Amino acid sequence: MMRRRTTLLTGCTALVLALGATACGSGDPVSAGGGDKALAGQTVTVAGVWSGSEQKNFQKVLDAFSAKTGAKTTFTSTGDNVSTVVGSKIEGGNAPDVVMVPQVGVLQQFAEQGWLKPLSTTTRQSVDANYAPVWKNYGSVDGTLYGLYFKAAHKSTVWYSPDALEQAGVTPPTTYADLLKAGHTVSDSGLAAFSIGGQDGWTLTDWFENIYLSQAGPDKYDALATHKLKWTDASVVKALSTLGTLFKDKQLIAGGQKEALDTDFPGSVEKVFGPEPQAAMVYEGDFVAGVAKDQFGKTIGTDANFFPFPAVDGGSAPVVSGGDAAVVLKDGKNAKAGMKLLEYLATPEAAAVWAKAGGFLSPNKKLDLASYGDDVTRATAKSLVSAGDSVRFDMSDQAPAAFGGTKGAGEWKLLQDFLRDPSDPKGTAAQLENAAAKAYKG
Repeated sequence: MMRRRTTLLTGCTALVLALGATACGSGDPVSAGGGDKALAGQTVTVAGVWSGSEQKNFQKVLDAFSAKTGAKTTFTSTGDNVSTVVGSKIEGGNAPDVVMVPQVGVLQQFAEQGWLKPLSTTTRQSVDANYAPVWKNYGSVDGTLYGLYFKAAHKSTVWYSPDALEQAGVTPPTTYADLLKAGHTVSDSGLAAFSIGGQDGWTLTDWFENIYLSQAGPDKYDALATHKLKWTDASVVKALSTLGTLFKDKQLIAGGQKEALDTDFPGSVEKVFGPEPQAAMVYEGDFVAGVAKDQFGKTIGTDANFFPFPAVDGGSAPVVSGGDAAVVLKDGKNAKAGMKLLEYLATPEAAAVWAKAGGFLSPNKKLDLASYGDDVTRATAKSLVSAGDSVRFDMSDQAPAAFGGTKGAGEWKLLQDFLRDPSDPKGTAAQLENAAAKAYKG
């Protein structure tokens, strides 16, 4: 079950903000000038979790690489559990050259297994020039850079119905206290404030992570993410108490706690943007827009918009991200050509190919925002890049799967239990610590 969460993210991100196929600017970003076809006759094999429209859009990037270098490419979709599939391919002597890894924990696992090649000097120089240092840190293990973050998700966005907020006389809040106050104003107007997809435990981890990052700060966030700080720390109890203020307020949650626990992520989006709205706002990542647009026909920027997750208790507004990192396997039959692919993926011209196609955010700060096809995507991308080193990778994606990525277990289940009964934050913190201690030791 390790990949359920990221699969949903990437699957929904494929739909994100696909507004208009034409980006500002002109011309193919890679075909002009051609390239020296230095890799003609060679094939680079790539594996990743992407399927459907995401796979098609990534293939456009691979095709641009082929046009530039002469190399052929093949892409294999691994399905949910990328680590198991890749491990089996390595054991069978059929390792891909490049893998797009969706979780920090998986990248670290691959490095510890000795499966990865350190990135080339050219790629390292591009990362140093084009990325905030935090992305280099998440791609590194024991000081060696193995992973290049090509695709990102912005997970600090609160999506709302502009009509619902306007009818309630509410403007997007900038503090968590004002968010709850605005929620009460909305609910007084006859519509619940928030839709929560508690059936998917990962949505609850995202709520906690945004509150914790803003309230406790990045240093404690990093310590908790690596279990150098225990979950029984007072900062965790405080964040749970803050989250519990929302969870226990039946006026704020569509259908109350029980209905929230019976609502999955797509259902939570439907309750705001579907044909029979039950709530004004839904918190989740930039991928909400794709569901609102493609499943419910909403025009992004008009019928659906977002505001940044607000600051908590005087802290900075949080920016939590997810992402997919490209790595090169030592056992790939053409690892040298695979490394050339990563050198290309590190450039803004590679990012521009998918940005133009839609459903994509890049952490590459050299990518011209005009490459994106609409203003909302540009705003989301700008927020992600502007956050610089304050960006923090999704905490549960950094944890062992037994704690941070398994349905019905660990953090997912315990936060669902907390949504059901948020009366004992200290007790929940103790249960989280017990589960974390077992998982990190394992």
